[in-house]
This record gives sequence, C-alpha cells and structure tokens, in this order.
Amino acid sequence: MPFAEDVRAGLTATPKTLPAKYFYDELGSVLFEAITLLPEYYLTRAEAQIFNRHGQEMIDALQPVRFVELGSGSATKTRILLDAAFRRHTELEYVAIDISKSALDAAARSLEDRYPGLRVLGYASDYAEGLARVAELAPASRTMALFLGSNIGNFEPDQAALLLAAIRKTLAPGDGLLLGTDLKKDRTLLEAAYDDPIGLTAAFNLNVLARINRELDGAIDVRNFTHRALYAAGPGRIEMHLLAKEAAVYPIRALGTDIRFAQGESIHTESSYKFDLDDIARMAGAADLALRQTWKDDGGKFACSLLVAGPAR
Repeated sequence: MPFAEDVRAGLTATPKTLPAKYFYDELGSVLFEAITLLPEYYLTRAEAQIFNRHGQEMIDALQPVRFVELGSGSATKTRILLDAAFRRHTELEYVAIDISKSALDAAARSLEDRYPGLRVLGYASDYAEGLARVAELAPASRTMALFLGSNIGNFEPDQAALLLAAIRKTLAPGDGLLLGTDLKKDRTLLEAAYDDPIGLTAAFNLNVLARINRELDGAIDVRNFTHRALYAAGPGRIEMHLLAKEAAVYPIRALGTDIRFAQGESIHTESSYKFDLDDIARMAGAADLALRQTWKDDGGKFACSLLVAGPAR
C-alpha cells in the first residue's frame, strides 16, 4: 500500500516528511477548493484571468484534439480551454490523471454532461502510473498536456525534471504542454497565500494527520500540531510544516510502529517552488521542450507557458 509505505518512510526519517500528494483525499480536495476562493490565495484567480483572456489563443497555437491533464481537480479552468477547442472541433478527447478518485469522478461527470462531443478517460493514480497509461493510447493528431495551478512547484527540482521528461515521452513532435507556474514575488504575498487568517490552509495541512488516523488506524493527536508556512528565499520555495507543540509518542497500528515526536519537531509536508521566466525556459529545455510563448496575469504574479515537443509538424 503506497500510502502506508510512504507514511512509514516519512515519519521514521530525520527530518520527518510526508508527500504533498496525500493532502488530496476526499476531505482534502474539498478543503483545497475552498482555499482557492480565499482572497489571499491569488494563484487560482490569476491563472483564471490568463485563461479567460488568452484561452482561445492558447488553443489556436496548437489546435489540440486530445487533452491530458495532470491533477485535474474540478477541471474548472480546463473548461475554458475546452470551450475554445470546441469552437474549432466537434469531437475531442480528455484524459485526466488525479490521485483523488472522488475529484476525478466528479470532474468526469461534469465534463461529460457539459460536452456531448467529449470522450473522457480517467486514471485514479499518481502521475507516473497515469502517464504510463497515456503512453499506451492510440496516437492523436495533436495533444496538449495540461499541468496547471503551479503544481510543478510541489516537486523538488530533480523530481520536476523527471516528471517533465515523463510527460515529454507521451508527446509526439508538435504536441505541447501548457504549464502553470507561480512566479517569484514579495515574501509577504507568498506567505499570506499559504497561511490564511481563517485557518483553511492549516486545516488542509492538518488533515493529512487525520487521514493517517482514519486509514492506518493511527492515534495521532492532531490538536498537538500547528501549521507553519514560510518562504525560503535560497531555494525559492514556500515550505509548509506541521510542528509538534509537545513531545509525544503515537501508535500507527496498521504500520505496527510508534512514531516519536520531540517538542517543536517538524513534519515537512509541502514545498511550493516559485519560478521566473529563465527557470521555466531551463526546465523546458532540459526536457526537450521548446518554450514557445508565455502569458501572465495583470499583476505579473502567475504565468502559463506553452512548451512544444520537438520540431513542429
């Protein structure tokens, strides 16, 4: 069971860590959708502005008939692209990869109801497994992969490079990847986006401990932990942590082990890297993708970039 294995590895390591992908169980997915509505969380609004203004331009730049989305969530922004694509085509294919089966199923139902000409495939899996399944599909005349919301920032640089290379393997020459990236900016704005005053992000972070209790028969006292978000300027990333208020020992029965915490000890639950245009171009080039065009929101906080595979057909 990957969740159990990752929890064991992360909570017995020094320092303690948990993979951010495990935020997104059913409750976590609902909490994140609520976070995107907060005034402090500018990322979703900035990206939506870009899509509303430039969605047709993005579609016309590539003319895709198949979309492959990593981390589909509610697919809200994706509808803007699909609306634009259906102005050019009568039939399209949408392939979604998401760790959350509930979010995947809800998005699939919503899209099928909205677009009669859309064929929807869903893979409830991590990205590596989902991309392997995508690679087995019959070729499409043009594919646009979607990795939005600056989700690429949740990966360490070496992991991000491997993921972009895996995406590139599913693309034929002339296919493309639309990549959303949060841009480097003032520390105050960044930290506020990950530590809102009403505590939604804290609840989202703490839910991973509650998930361990629910799914692995854990006895972690979630009230003993506090949420912390800080910007580390050196690596250029927001870090989210859960800090133990008091020393404690908690059994996780499904793992057959006890997890010890010192007072003030941290579990590093997420890194969210921020980028500039040079960073984006370097990431693209390393994955054999060419940066064709970048669109920004009015405030210059967020960017969506079209990366194209190989020579255009």
